[in-house]
Amino acid sequence: MSSEILYRPRRLRRTAAIRNLVREQSFNLDDLIHPIFIDEGLTERQAIDSLPGICRFPESELAAEVDELYNLGIRYIMPFGISHKKDEVGSDTWNDDGLLARMVRTIKQRHPDMVVIPDICFCEYTSHGHCGVVCDGEVDNDATVANLVKQSVAAARAGADMLAPSAMMDGQVAAIRQGLDEAGFSHVGILAHAIKFASAFYGPFRTAVDCNLSGDRNGYQADFANGRQAMVEAAIDEAEGADILMVKPGTPYLDIVAQLRQRTDLPIASYQVGGEYAAIKFAALAGVLDEKRTVFETLIGFKRAGADMVVSYYTKQVAEWLKQDQA
Repeated sequence: MSSEILYRPRRLRRTAAIRNLVREQSFNLDDLIHPIFIDEGLTERQAIDSLPGICRFPESELAAEVDELYNLGIRYIMPFGISHKKDEVGSDTWNDDGLLARMVRTIKQRHPDMVVIPDICFCEYTSHGHCGVVCDGEVDNDATVANLVKQSVAAARAGADMLAPSAMMDGQVAAIRQGLDEAGFSHVGILAHAIKFASAFYGPFRTAVDCNLSGDRNGYQADFANGRQAMVEAAIDEAEGADILMVKPGTPYLDIVAQLRQRTDLPIASYQVGGEYAAIKFAALAGVLDEKRTVFETLIGFKRAGADMVVSYYTKQVAEWLKQDQA
């Protein structure tokens, strides 16, 4: 019987050394972007119940936390602000002394070589929780885009290396690119949330940033049933000057990442969002999953699908695991 078996793939799985030799995908810290929550109203860090292991940090602790991240080898950071100066339009985001600008300046002053990629949106800064200007019960696309440009230029003035517009407004990438260029920031990149689906997986994030939404975002975020429409969204952002295209959420949409990889030569990012993190974390806390192995498997899954980088709440813990492995 054995002589009749012509193909034996197990030969390449026989030892760890052989498996390493033929391994097709890997990841390291240069593939990971770390999201961080900064609450301007806190005096001490606050645990986020929906995201065990993740905290809101007061501004006073941002520098120290950035030092810790840097010492772990993390070089890419995406700050999210929790504002206590919310208004109808999120005007604090384009104030040069506002929370967004202060976060960026603090990080860049502490570690100039750390790449700062702030979220460019309004949901954390508006009283209604929507991602833009609400008129007659709907988000006004063009009025929101005008404000996104102001926010983007303010972030660039503060020292942002790249911007991550996530509002899903039509024409936002073109307008931001033009606004940055006219303001003298042609060197600042755009990591576009090209395909941001209206997803239940954002639930823990909404809690984390104290975003009490009135209504839903189905009118501007992509329908999760529509793969072809997602490709249209990404193609528009690429044509408008995006430097990197993001698919968000991550794990439920690896088919979209794979399709996009076949259509573009731009770098692709994927966001392992709060619900994905929480699903693994709570399962691990319940003892039903090996947390480290599960996280590493999901990160390889992103890479295998075609993502070049991943935004993940697990970035800091992955850095700690990798450091332990090297010890």
